[in-house]
Amino acid sequence: MNDFVFSLMLLGALSSGGSLPFWATANQSGIMPENNGALALVQAYKPFNTENAFQWQAGASLAVNYPGSLPFHPMVDQLYAGVRWKVLRLDVGMMHREREFLASDRALGSLSVTEGHVIESNNARTMPGYKLVLEPWAVPFTREHLKISGVWGDYKTIDPRYMSGALVHRLRGYVTYDTGKHFYVQLGLDHYALWGGVSPAGNTMAVNLDNYFRICTGRSASASGTLSDRMNVLGDHGGAEQLRMGWRDSRYDLTFQWEKPYSDKSGMRFNNIPDGVYTLHFGFKDKDRWVSDALLEFHYTMWQSGTLHDRETDSEGNQIDWHKNKQMNFFGQDNYFNNGEYKSGWTHFGRMIGGPLFFTRTSASGQVSIANNRYKAIHLGVSGKLFRKAPYKLMLTCSRNFGTYSSPYIPPSSSRSGWNWWEPNTIDKGLNQFSASLCGYVPLELVRWCGLDIVYGLYADTGELLPRAFAATIGLRFNIK
Repeated sequence: MNDFVFSLMLLGALSSGGSLPFWATANQSGIMPENNGALALVQAYKPFNTENAFQWQAGASLAVNYPGSLPFHPMVDQLYAGVRWKVLRLDVGMMHREREFLASDRALGSLSVTEGHVIESNNARTMPGYKLVLEPWAVPFTREHLKISGVWGDYKTIDPRYMSGALVHRLRGYVTYDTGKHFYVQLGLDHYALWGGVSPAGNTMAVNLDNYFRICTGRSASASGTLSDRMNVLGDHGGAEQLRMGWRDSRYDLTFQWEKPYSDKSGMRFNNIPDGVYTLHFGFKDKDRWVSDALLEFHYTMWQSGTLHDRETDSEGNQIDWHKNKQMNFFGQDNYFNNGEYKSGWTHFGRMIGGPLFFTRTSASGQVSIANNRYKAIHLGVSGKLFRKAPYKLMLTCSRNFGTYSSPYIPPSSSRSGWNWWEPNTIDKGLNQFSASLCGYVPLELVRWCGLDIVYGLYADTGELLPRAFAATIGLRFNIK
């Protein structure tokens, strides 16, 4: 096998509305220009050689887009190295995030809005750091039916943000029961924590072993921490709980996944049901079909543990037993991916790190936050190969967007003084949005080890939230394998 890959892509983008539609920029690792412009991307990498016991990989990619904050805006997209031995892996540097539910060709990315991970898609720029990976490992004496896997990592934000230089701790763990024939079921926890950094007022969270231990174990701050961190947990914590079930056949794979975000203990206790991303994916093993993969996805993040948010203790400081007060939503308004101290929330370079339907906003002062964490959406993704040769991906997304509990897109009517939190059936009004895309490439083989692809994309937005626009991208990609 050839263990080196090099590619150079030149891409132009033109939109009827000036700004590019949603699917032209979403899940593009933050390197596409937001408006009419162009992109140059050069990448070189060596993947793992699975034939060896000890393996290594390395890669780099540099992107330059126009327009940007400068006439030409260069960005380091990836710069990484990694080693693997059996089921253990260590990766260091800046890497794209893992994608699930892939299209017919890996180069087209995922058919899912969240790419299978509502916490960490490829919607934002990469961060430097490391991750220790335990790939699926069969628990002894279970006849390889029970497997565990996980990720432990730490990263550093490098964007202009409210808490500059904030650190990110990542933890993912999965338990899988596999019958060994057709059926398997998997339970997973995907967690992040923002900590450290310096606020505009000069407030600093110390980066030391004591605070790192508190971050890793979800403990509250010491006496030197802020009041909020002493009352709750140190830093900004969030994540998702996942259930996946699959059926494997010699001709196809069928997968169902429910991934539920959380931002506090109420979410982890499942008080925020039915919130989550519900995904159903069907894929043929034969990826040369006209239609090889199809995905249907439903998003719902409206409940957020309820419309009330109150303290966990009563007026005398006694802990409230939430089991005995289920009718009282003490932990409501979870406000997914926002935080009072880490005001930039779960974003990087102004883009949501997780699912891109959690739209961001930038205030007049330049403060970035999650503007839309209450929404409903239905999404369809289809992929295959035209004439069994040219890979394509069709994405259709219809959403109704409500903003946040505290800052709704459509405020209550003027006849009311505000949200009536004591009314459990508050009527919400949202902004409808439809986004579509058709993208792919036409491969042109030059010689056996070298090729040229014509890369294309058609994109459209219509609705009440994003500017109405139609856009097209066209480019060339040169490959050496």
